[in-house]
Amino acid sequence: MSEGRQGCLIYLYTGEGGGKTTNALGLALRSAGHGLKVIVIQFMKGRKNIGEYKIRARLAPEYEIHQFGRSGWVDLKSPGPVDIKLAQKGLDFARQAAKRRPALLVLDEINLAVAVGLLKPKDVLDLLDEVPKRTVVVLTGRRAPKELLDRADFVNEIVDVKHPSEIPTRRGIQF
Repeated sequence: MSEGRQGCLIYLYTGEGGGKTTNALGLALRSAGHGLKVIVIQFMKGRKNIGEYKIRARLAPEYEIHQFGRSGWVDLKSPGPVDIKLAQKGLDFARQAAKRRPALLVLDEINLAVAVGLLKPKDVLDLLDEVPKRTVVVLTGRRAPKELLDRADFVNEIVDVKHPSEIPTRRGIQF
């Protein structure tokens, strides 16, 4: 979009490296710290033992998080009907959340949800058209489709420069 743009400001974090959700959550923490309303919607995620979900009551009412995914992993090569249904439910919820005019709306893993066919690019673009101008939107997830890359105002690609072959998953760091 150009300088005379009509819509909301969109940040997009993509790439094969780690830290896309962490970047978005950093913005969420910063916004909530200023007393601004934040709504995080996680696509393809349903695990309740992750830090960003567990903290919700302590950061309320400024911070909300909602999950639309199964507790296990989605088969990215062949997502099931339940995954499509949950993603659509998340998109519908995002429409309603946008009407509440939060300062920050995080659509976590929406890029990948589109890339693997859980959502259609046009449906996500239509949602972005409905978001109030004052709301900042963050789109995260690897394999961001061209339509979302083109629509975003800021695009950051997270590159995995170095990664140990064996790294323990640690509570509070990776989840």
